[in-house]
Amino acid sequence: MDPQVVIGLNAVIVAVTEGSPRILTVRRPDHSLAGGLKPHGDIFHPESPDAIPFGPFDPANDRTLELGLRRWVREQTGLELGYVEQLYTFGDKNRDPLECEGGPRVVSVAYVALIREGKPSGTAGADWRQCYLFLPWENWRGGRPQVIDDYIEPALNEWIDSGPNPRVRRERRERVDINFGLGGAPWVPERVLERYELIYEIDLAVEALRDRNPKSTDPSAPSGKPIREPGDWTSQLGRPMALDHRRILATALGRLRGKLKYRPVVFELLPPTFTLFQLQRVVEALAGVPLHKQNLRRLVEKGGLVEGTGQFDQRTGGRPAKLFRFRRDVLRERPAPGVGFPGIRQ
Repeated sequence: MDPQVVIGLNAVIVAVTEGSPRILTVRRPDHSLAGGLKPHGDIFHPESPDAIPFGPFDPANDRTLELGLRRWVREQTGLELGYVEQLYTFGDKNRDPLECEGGPRVVSVAYVALIREGKPSGTAGADWRQCYLFLPWENWRGGRPQVIDDYIEPALNEWIDSGPNPRVRRERRERVDINFGLGGAPWVPERVLERYELIYEIDLAVEALRDRNPKSTDPSAPSGKPIREPGDWTSQLGRPMALDHRRILATALGRLRGKLKYRPVVFELLPPTFTLFQLQRVVEALAGVPLHKQNLRRLVEKGGLVEGTGQFDQRTGGRPAKLFRFRRDVLRERPAPGVGFPGIRQ
């Protein structure tokens, strides 16, 4: 008998509130795709794991995948999505643990959505959480994250040294340096997924330990003794998520950071009028790096991305700040009207 395949829909919903990048999470939504959200062993967060909103595609009632996604988000969170774009399709074998027990193969079409934060409701215990709670090594706004020095770099060096021959060790060193900005290489904000995959590969992600399933009879399922056992490091390497949702989050954050350079997506996260300081905080929140204020302001003003409203924000506590709005004509004038990372402050 042919194996059953279920098409899932996932949404990484991003907001930036008071300079903090936030994602909308749900807890154990009541549908078939959530059957695998059960804690196994001692390596999990004591609470049920966070998940991004997701549910099965209903081919009888959902005219398109995106409409199905919007329906699921509305039911689970009570929120209506605005800007949405398809992200990637995730279909690795055994990504849902129930597949190891004879359950269906789950192939998920993921989307990324940008909204302004609103109070969630719905049926799934939705809540907003700080994005870097799950990916703490990605937040360089206060300098190089300590978790890299204390845990990640030593573990990566150990992995490099364990290579079976000089060629493998050299390839591992290059991969590590390029993705984590080590050995004199620059930190590249967009390489979020590559960094998560490395952390997963060397068993520094709790999900990697969880995904080793000794009970599975499937020879392709992850198995074998992990490189390291759970310990103090598990609480420092980011909060785990259900299934492969942290991988989906890393994919979405990398996509958004890349799009900052050539699409004005940042303005989806701002109110209709805003100060340039508000704009800077939103860009920094997504990029995870501090930017030079004057360089950013020069780029957005001279690049025609914003225009003044003639009004001022009186709530700044000091000198009133000019209010601006996104200048939509730039979409006609330039093929790639992005903000980028002007003058990253190292």
